[in-house]
Amino acid sequence: MPKKIREIKAMLTAAGFVARSGKGSHSNWKHPLLPLVITIARKDGEDAPRYLERKVEAALANLKEVEDGQS
Repeated sequence: MPKKIREIKAMLTAAGFVARSGKGSHSNWKHPLLPLVITIARKDGEDAPRYLERKVEAALANLKEVEDGQS
């Protein structure tokens, strides 16, 4: 079952990502340690598309590697 957009946003917030608003329902999420920006384009109650879930999972894994390398 796909995650909801609100769940994706909660995961990013817990990992230290910061949200910037975009146009309409878009929001851009950035972490100070990573060069990438994740754009989320749906309302909180909607299902997250699979590509977005994969992108968030990859970003969280990348963040873990970066944080482990700095320790």
